[in-house]
Amino acid sequence: MSVLQRLWERISSAQPAPPAWVVGVTRLAGKVITIAHEGGHALVSVLSGRRLEGIRLHADSSGVTYSRGKRYGPGLVLTAAAGYLTPSLLGAGAAALLAARHQTALLWLALILLAATFLAIRNAFGALAVLATAAGVFAVSYLAPAAVQAGFAYLAAWFLLLGGMRPALELTRQRSRRGARSDADQLARLTGVSRGAWVAVFILVCTAALALGARLLVP
Repeated sequence: MSVLQRLWERISSAQPAPPAWVVGVTRLAGKVITIAHEGGHALVSVLSGRRLEGIRLHADSSGVTYSRGKRYGPGLVLTAAAGYLTPSLLGAGAAALLAARHQTALLWLALILLAATFLAIRNAFGALAVLATAAGVFAVSYLAPAAVQAGFAYLAAWFLLLGGMRPALELTRQRSRRGARSDADQLARLTGVSRGAWVAVFILVCTAALALGARLLVP
């Protein structure tokens, strides 16, 4: 059998199914951006003086954060704007800590943020998603050697930087419609600034965070 035939046989043959834990980790990874997104809403709502009522995360990677306060004003605007920006900004912050060689501090800071998010969760799936994420971070930060911690921390930073861009870009493919509930639509109603302008702001900030993070992470 020639080299090309062996190569074609390898490419075209069926591969074994991945282990169940690999599938589980892959599915969980998709929820991390949602956790960061809704956590950003929650944090800014508290900092702006609103009353946080809770966070719900769903299996389709969607989520919603409930807060109570004025139905207008800068507090609500900042709360609505925070979601799409938070994953990328967290990624840039993680890159800064890694550039300063504080990977262990980064992992423990992530645990603190996850613990705070868990306290605000109001549904079973959301609690499971946050607990599973926290368990993974804790296992690496407490049990893994420094080299593994560093690799995991760098992977997490890149994941936040790149994963934070995707939801913002997806907004460009969603047509504005009456009654739409995206953050960009809500911001347009609150401020009078067009939905497209808010989408552009999200993309600009996420791109800037990605550029900064890449500069910090790549020597």
